Amino acid sequence: MSTSTRPLWRRALQSNVVYLAVVAFLIIFPHLMGWLTGDSPFGVGGRPRGQSVFWQSVLIEVFIFAILAMSYNLIFGFTGVISFGHALFFGLGGYIVGLTMERSGLGAEAALLVGAVIGVVVCGVLGFLMGLVSLRLRGVYFAIFTLAIAEMVAIYIGRWPVTNAEDGFPLANLPELINPTRNRLTYYYLALFLLVVTFIFIRRLMNSPTGKVLLAIRENENRAQAIGYNTLTYKLLAIALAGMIAAGAGMVHVILNKKVGPEILTVTYTVDPLLMTIIGGVGTFSGPVIGAASLHLSERIFNREFVIGATTINIGESWSLILGIIFIVVVMVFPQGIVGTWARWRARRSTARSPAPTVRATSAGD
Repeated sequence: MSTSTRPLWRRALQSNVVYLAVVAFLIIFPHLMGWLTGDSPFGVGGRPRGQSVFWQSVLIEVFIFAILAMSYNLIFGFTGVISFGHALFFGLGGYIVGLTMERSGLGAEAALLVGAVIGVVVCGVLGFLMGLVSLRLRGVYFAIFTLAIAEMVAIYIGRWPVTNAEDGFPLANLPELINPTRNRLTYYYLALFLLVVTFIFIRRLMNSPTGKVLLAIRENENRAQAIGYNTLTYKLLAIALAGMIAAGAGMVHVILNKKVGPEILTVTYTVDPLLMTIIGGVGTFSGPVIGAASLHLSERIFNREFVIGATTINIGESWSLILGIIFIVVVMVFPQGIVGTWARWRARRSTARSPAPTVRATSAGD
């Protein structure tokens, strides 16, 4: 049976078998860890204890950073717009949902729903307005402008009495079902679901005509304008969507930590997704996810003390330096990122294996 005559569902299954296998593994992972370690994936004595619960929290953080990195890749990797103020959307989404849940007086479920909707809409509108004002700037000028806006908001919120200034405030009015302390496993599956939905949405967007225009803008904006596209409109759309996705990641982050503070507005949440996107592969679908997983898991595993015989090595003291060296090595070995370099290597290998075309001798009468 040829590829064109196969059922659509079978073709979709075969082309996404790796993604489906990864998702299936992540679904069973908490129970697998519980079986290997003997600790229940539901915790011990109603408390979030045990190795299974610990690794659930680690992977939830990976899912959050992967969503944030995918949102950054939407504007940087697929549209060619670099921003140094992406942490604004991440932090603002967390603050809005936190303030709604703790200050609105609504019930836990209603406050979460209202805060999530308001946060996503506000960040989308803010991204649109920031782009409308600043996208006439190009390159590093646009990046510096977005950084300035993000820092202004961070300073203001860090001194605002309503948000308890630099101390922030805890989240206590959480729905019981997704309370990460009492129902960590449920929250794990919620974060995984949001990751999968975000991945599918971005993939569908970039395979649509709108996505093709965004790629054209990244490759040559002047040519895209010459054939009749209003590139400003498409870039505004990309920034607004990226801001909304980043806001969602910020909401999941503050609920996991049950605290909202000005640290979620720092430039760290712009630099980290940038590094994750570059390491994984700029302009690829799975690259930001792989970059987020590799960067965060390596930090969790190696950012601690190691005892070798009578010698104690504290890698955590020099982790920033080690991370910089790792980044340089990865960029040198994988110049297009892990996924991009792998795809290019596979393309070259398949080209080298394909037989050279034969030239049939023809007579003058043919």
